[in-house]
Amino acid sequence: MRNGKFAKLCSLATAAALAGSLVWPAAPQTAHADRGVMDLWKAIKPLTTIASAMNTGAHPDDEHSAMLAYLSLGQGVDTYSVIANRGEGGQNEIGSELDNALGIIRTRELQEASKVTNVHLEMLSQKINDPIYDFGFSKSPDETLEKWGEQEAYERLIRTIRTLRPDVVIPAFLNEPSTHGHHRAINVITVKAFADAANPDVFPQHAREGIAPWQVKKLYVPAKEDAYSVRIPVGDYDELYGASYLQLGEESRFMHKSQGMGRHYDEGERYSYYKLEAAAAAPVGTGQESGFFDGIAFTFDDLAREVTTQPGSGPIIAGLKKLQKDADNVIAAYPRFADVAVAVHAMKADLQQTIADLQNSKLSDAVKQDLLHRLQVKEGQLNKASAEALSLVIKVRAETNELVAGQKTNMSVTVYNGGQSPVNEVDVKLNLPKGWQAKAKGETSFKTVGYNQTSTATYEVTVPANAELFQPYAASLVSADVTYTFANSAATSRVAPAEPVAVLPPYAMELSPGATVLNTLKPKESIPVKVTVRNYTPGAAKTNISLQVPAGWSVVPNAASLDFASKGETQSVAFTVTASASVKPDTYTVTAVARGNGKESRHGAQVIRYPHIGTTYFVKPAELKIQAFDLQVPEGLKVGYVSSGFDNIDQYLRQFGVDVANLSAKDIESGDLSQYDSIVLGIRAYGFRPELLASNDRLLKYVENGGNLVVQYHKPEDKWKPELAPYPIKIGTPLIQWRVTDENSPVTMLAPDHPIFNIPNKITAEDWNHWVQDRSAYNPAEWGKDYTELISNGDPGEKEFTGTFLTANYGKGTYTYSSLVWYREIPALVPGAIRMFVNMVSLHQ
Repeated sequence: MRNGKFAKLCSLATAAALAGSLVWPAAPQTAHADRGVMDLWKAIKPLTTIASAMNTGAHPDDEHSAMLAYLSLGQGVDTYSVIANRGEGGQNEIGSELDNALGIIRTRELQEASKVTNVHLEMLSQKINDPIYDFGFSKSPDETLEKWGEQEAYERLIRTIRTLRPDVVIPAFLNEPSTHGHHRAINVITVKAFADAANPDVFPQHAREGIAPWQVKKLYVPAKEDAYSVRIPVGDYDELYGASYLQLGEESRFMHKSQGMGRHYDEGERYSYYKLEAAAAAPVGTGQESGFFDGIAFTFDDLAREVTTQPGSGPIIAGLKKLQKDADNVIAAYPRFADVAVAVHAMKADLQQTIADLQNSKLSDAVKQDLLHRLQVKEGQLNKASAEALSLVIKVRAETNELVAGQKTNMSVTVYNGGQSPVNEVDVKLNLPKGWQAKAKGETSFKTVGYNQTSTATYEVTVPANAELFQPYAASLVSADVTYTFANSAATSRVAPAEPVAVLPPYAMELSPGATVLNTLKPKESIPVKVTVRNYTPGAAKTNISLQVPAGWSVVPNAASLDFASKGETQSVAFTVTASASVKPDTYTVTAVARGNGKESRHGAQVIRYPHIGTTYFVKPAELKIQAFDLQVPEGLKVGYVSSGFDNIDQYLRQFGVDVANLSAKDIESGDLSQYDSIVLGIRAYGFRPELLASNDRLLKYVENGGNLVVQYHKPEDKWKPELAPYPIKIGTPLIQWRVTDENSPVTMLAPDHPIFNIPNKITAEDWNHWVQDRSAYNPAEWGKDYTELISNGDPGEKEFTGTFLTANYGKGTYTYSSLVWYREIPALVPGAIRMFVNMVSLHQ
């Protein structure tokens, strides 16, 4: 019988390992594409090693994809990618989603990328608006950890290391001044965790939860070719995959489509370099190693040798050596599916016996816990290998994936046997959240499922009335455990639905606009609000829609009734909101409320759907944010906007009373540009609107003839060339150094009398307050003497930039180039940014 001290030490680690012993997908899969012998190889290769490695990074796409592909796909190492935040503060190259919606997209991309390299993904950020948030570019690890909450971020990393117990840890970046502050922060806490994860005095609450300290054996950091300890041959070509590990890694990087990641590499010799930063067993030397695991147990035989000095280790040594032979037999049986299945289940039986012997042994608690963890990881891998070898296809389907609280629906679990060997004693269990109920509508156990046969278990599921709304970062609400026997041993597969089962608001509302300005110079000017309502309740429904407005404000009508004929139907209702006559500059909120059929909703559900990530949802309050301040807008101002697809400033300009036309390629190439008082190019437009390069002379001629051209920031890779501007503008490199990340940094107006700071809105120091995330990005390093430098600004302790905001007369017109991050400030309704942008497009009025 297991002794009490060991049981306490192992309880949580055992639970975590037991959960890991099931086939538990990192996220619901968007499609199922069986690749036969290739998927089988990916399932059995990990059986050959007991080693593990962890790569830590800050954002989705930080993972060292080629190195991870080499470890996981090439060597079969149990490999983890631990990422801090969700990338909410980045840019979006496939749509207009930003902030939390972008974080959801990038998380799904990261999950899909991890599937390609067969890597286990862990996130330190746990929920929407988590403290560990991508708040934008940072130059400082101290600033990053202060905003994240250093203790919280560090506790989560230590907990992850202690639970997963990696042999080797590799932070993705160095702590260098030229590196993103988020990347530096992850390096700082990863390096620190090498010692602290093994120290029981650090976060002692973990021990009370059953999570024991863990000493990582080696810590490596990225290195250069002339100073490395290990070089990973990522250019090695793997005949089984038909690609090099670099190419396999890039296959995963192509999943990061919102960031434009992924490159095509030719075959050939390439290496990734790493330096041994710390080692637990011996001092760090300067010599080169053959790999990360030199001196670390890599196989079952290695483990057996390590326990030879332990009293009473004989049965354990014999068991480990038997498992080594079993693993060799599995590999030798490849690619004969039926033979692999027999070998896998023989190994399963021996694994269970070894675990039993281990629990009854007199080995030290620390050795027991280490071996138990490794064997339970192996149990999970054997479960996966069994399902692949037997060609079992298990699917969980819901009658509808979009549910509401209190609803009943049917769910089914199908078990299809595509292999030649029958499986027996098949038992199906549907896993649901606490409070949900499942009533079987037929058999859930099946004596035998033979070749080309399908067995189905169907359940009536009741969602509780207080069910939590969909959380995009949580594990799947619904899953199924399918247990079966083959060759006298049992295996279990856990499967989630292909698309997420989501509890959505019964009436999901979207307010248009979602954010707007109330001009306090015209307080009686009403705000039209359109509420679009989608019915998620099953069948016909009737609901009453109203708006909650600030005290003293009015809304017409008071409420509106909507009748829905069926689920999924969408209708809209229009309201007019008017502020009180005494409204003051401030931020106000209008909330939509739907009541009907005994249900109430105050939320919307943004559907996020792309082919590479499938469908997911962002459930958020159905609110309209209103920023009240004074704003002068010239009458009849007409602006042509050239969008790159990465910003929506044009939509906000319309709200401010500007006549905005979105210019097509034809408009730019041959249209009458003189009709526009100003033309604005969206961020990075030259890189994504190819007609701009061919028509740049037309744009400059437009300026020369009296037009006002406003160009927002570009990167050099956006096909930007200094000569695109009327007087050359060269963007500073490396890009990481040419930006201002402190949104509160002081700004000096170098040309305070310039019209941009005076007409039609007077710009003062107050207008530089309350900015969000950043000041500027990709600032120019050189520019022609004809430009007027409008501001100087820099991060604390750094030299200030004077090329952030440049304007020049050219012919009869004006050309303005700005690296200020308008695309973030204007949707955030920052008054000063809005006033200045209106001034900028009002020149020559």
